[in-house]
Amino acid sequence: MVEVETVDRILGMDGDGLLVLSVYVNVDPDDRRAFPSAVDGVLHETRLLTKDPDLDREARLSLRGDVERIVEAVTEEHVRPQAVAFFSCSGRGLFEVVELPRPVRYSLVVDATPWVRPLVAVLDEYHRCRVVVVDRAHARFWDLYQDEMVERGKPRDRALRKPDYAYGMREVATRNKAELLAKRHYRAVAQRLAEDLRRRQFDIVAISGHEHEIPELLDHLPREVRDRVAGTFPVHPREEDLGAIRDRAQEVVDRYERAEEERLVAEALEKHAAGGLAAVGLDDCLWAGATAAVDLLLVHDEVMWPGVVCADDGWMATAGDRCPICGNPLRRTPDVIDELVQAVIDEGGSVEHVMTETRLRDHLSAATLRFPLPPLPAG
Repeated sequence: MVEVETVDRILGMDGDGLLVLSVYVNVDPDDRRAFPSAVDGVLHETRLLTKDPDLDREARLSLRGDVERIVEAVTEEHVRPQAVAFFSCSGRGLFEVVELPRPVRYSLVVDATPWVRPLVAVLDEYHRCRVVVVDRAHARFWDLYQDEMVERGKPRDRALRKPDYAYGMREVATRNKAELLAKRHYRAVAQRLAEDLRRRQFDIVAISGHEHEIPELLDHLPREVRDRVAGTFPVHPREEDLGAIRDRAQEVVDRYERAEEERLVAEALEKHAAGGLAAVGLDDCLWAGATAAVDLLLVHDEVMWPGVVCADDGWMATAGDRCPICGNPLRRTPDVIDELVQAVIDEGGSVEHVMTETRLRDHLSAATLRFPLPPLPAG
């Protein structure tokens, strides 16, 4: 499971002058024996680099060690990932393997820093969802995250069983008692959700049960929880097929995430068109990242763009030989968008990889800003 701590740990991998090798390979669930061959094929380019005379001896030996370490790790048992990422700089004793819950593009990047964009994209894509199946006396809680569903409790409250509505006043009293007990139950469920939200145990909620009973719980939710409801879906409260519940809940999460991406892109582009605190296009976003102005960065998923970076002052651009700020030579990178993502994370900003087809495709990136951008440096 990819956690924020995982990305932070990999971002801290420092080759200290040596190159870091980042490799992403998918796992075929129907033919897991093909995985070693797939990794071997991706590593072909690195094997060529180990013979490149333009690299010094220490760099070539480090890359050779990277290839050997990854080939060794491929033989180790992996649980059931959809893809695996390897990060290595053997010359500095650095190595990390991360299992991913969804397929990614086959990639091999050799750079001064780890290539983390696919990891960040996984974190963006998967919200922690609290799944609630409820009726008038029972509730079941699960947490759905990165395709795994973990049970979080089955509270049960008192309810009238087979109430007798046969006689006038007794019918009214019995019905009122049943309604009172149901409301107490829904309040208890709502209170549990509010407490868990305050503890940051989930990001969004998917609520299920009988269609006519779901609105009753929704009416009892406090605003902070109601605002996190991603959607609802009907299911019998005593449904025992957890796979079916997970699939229906995942559909709710997927719709929510796609709608959120569309909303964020539309808001950023509208704010930019109105002259507000927003940047659109890779060049402006790179300058915003270099000045720590980015609050939220939106990047079109899986797009790579070569560029240059200044190691001294953080200048980033799509081309150039010398930094216009300090005049030092610029380091070339195969993906300057990845450098931008890392810079935004380092400065406490947020990143959203947009996989939905939106107008962002025409711009590659957009950002909402903390403050207006200063003028670009001359040159």
